[in-house]
This record gives sequence, structure tokens and C-alpha cells, in this order.
Amino acid sequence: MAEQLAQRSRDKFYRGKKEEELKVLDTREFAKLAKARPRRAILRNFDIIEQFVEKCEKRSGKNRPIKTHNRALVIVPAMLGKRIGVYNGKEYINVDIIVEMLGHRLGEFSPTRKQTKHGSAGVGATKSSASRSVK
Repeated sequence: MAEQLAQRSRDKFYRGKKEEELKVLDTREFAKLAKARPRRAILRNFDIIEQFVEKCEKRSGKNRPIKTHNRALVIVPAMLGKRIGVYNGKEYINVDIIVEMLGHRLGEFSPTRKQTKHGSAGVGATKSSASRSVK
């Protein structure tokens, strides 16, 4: 019993389906498992997603990530295990696709804004320090 629980915790699931079962699914079959918003996006942009998946399959032998500007693509099981470079407006952020990402969009994993890092105030940082002489 404990062995079965340990095995189940190691397996990756999406809506009750194991990772191996998901990889076999067609994109339209996966859409039936997805929630409402991603399902609608998958069915409307089916041809775009299929073109991208074909592009991924062609380049699967190479170690380089597949680069894309399309941040609105919904992640489907055919992308599992792939490395995709998602453009954030300045550079490509490499994203390794895992089961937990299914149904989300590529742009969610490539932030477009940097985190602010506040340092100590220097000369000229405030109005009072601007009037001081630097000497």
C-alpha cells in the first residue's frame, strides 16, 4: 500500500492522466481535458499550435531551443520535455516544458519586466543631496 502511494506521488498527472498517456493524445483530445479558457484557445488556434508542434518535432534532434515570439501559445502535451526560447521583448528566456505547465500559455513563464532592486541612495538621488558639493 505504501509502495503504491510512493509510486503515485512520483508520477506526474494532469486531470487524472499520466504523462505517458498525455503524450499519446492528439491536441484536440487534450483540449477536451483542459479547462474552459485554454480549451477555447486551443480549438480556435489549432492550426497555429500544430505548426509549432511540427517545428518542434523537426528540431527535436538538436539541443538548441526552439525560439518563438508567440507568447500566447497554449502548452499542449506534444511540447512536453522540449526546451522553448520565449521572447520577452529583449531576449529569449529558455523554458523547459513540464506537466504542470499544460494548459498555460508560454508567456506566463517568460517575465517581461525585471524585478526592482532598490539600493542605497547615492549623490543626486534626492533633492537635498543634489545641492551638496561632491568634493
